[in-house]
Amino acid sequence: MRFHWGWIEPVMPVPYVPILGPVRPGDPLADLFEAVVEIAGTGRFLPYDKDRRWSDRKAERVLVDAIEHDRIQTLVPTLVERGAGVVKVHVYGEAPGSLSAGADLARKLAAVHGAARARVVWFLGPEQPEAYAQGVGTRVQLKDFTEGPGQAPGVPVHEDKQLHEGAGFTEFAEQMAGDGFAFLHDQMRAGTVGPVLTVLHDGRVAGAIGPMETMADVRGAARLLPQYFGVLPRYRGNGYGRALWRAAMHWGHQHSAAYQLLQTEVGGASDRLCVAEGLASLGFVNQREA
Repeated sequence: MRFHWGWIEPVMPVPYVPILGPVRPGDPLADLFEAVVEIAGTGRFLPYDKDRRWSDRKAERVLVDAIEHDRIQTLVPTLVERGAGVVKVHVYGEAPGSLSAGADLARKLAAVHGAARARVVWFLGPEQPEAYAQGVGTRVQLKDFTEGPGQAPGVPVHEDKQLHEGAGFTEFAEQMAGDGFAFLHDQMRAGTVGPVLTVLHDGRVAGAIGPMETMADVRGAARLLPQYFGVLPRYRGNGYGRALWRAAMHWGHQHSAAYQLLQTEVGGASDRLCVAEGLASLGFVNQREA
């Protein structure tokens, strides 16, 4: 499968590659599209795929034979082979019927592959009103470390390379399971991830961000990888989230990261924090059931 890049680029408002996610502006998007097609069905990770830190096998693949690619629109379907299965169709196109075509293809392929869910993914540029993405989208945000790490944390933040159960991280992880901390807790116990930054309230974990890790991107630049991030509800409003975020940015800068890319739920606490901290918006990634 060869893509005609001149057909895709004009209708790609966000630098986003199926199975890889958002990439930095200026990265070789055409090469990345070809790469994800090349490894389809192999279970292999590309060396710069951020998900390879969690598994030995890639759980999502491009359905190459079902790609629809012409001058009007490009539909790139993927299959997530985890759980009951999900088909996602990524829509690059501005034709009035592009979203409907993507949804139709997602439903068809879900039936063919026995997937329980069918979704359509589409994109909006950073100049679009965020109300268009409310409830269905994430904002892609870029932290550029060439501009420095930003302000220092306002409260003490601890870097934990090992679990300190006396501070109650287990209880914190259980209460924040919905934010991914139960999974992170398991990874920490296995010793397979980098350090986690925590903030304490009366000696107990009130919030955390991690794991703190970097990985080389397609061009060889170090990027700070996305983290799990949260503060217990009863401790919110004390500046702990902002302190954790700023400490994480200082960690990335100190460990030679060039940048970090994040996807934040539009209008959520992390989204508002990142906007307030001056991150650059690259646009919106929207998703709904087909």
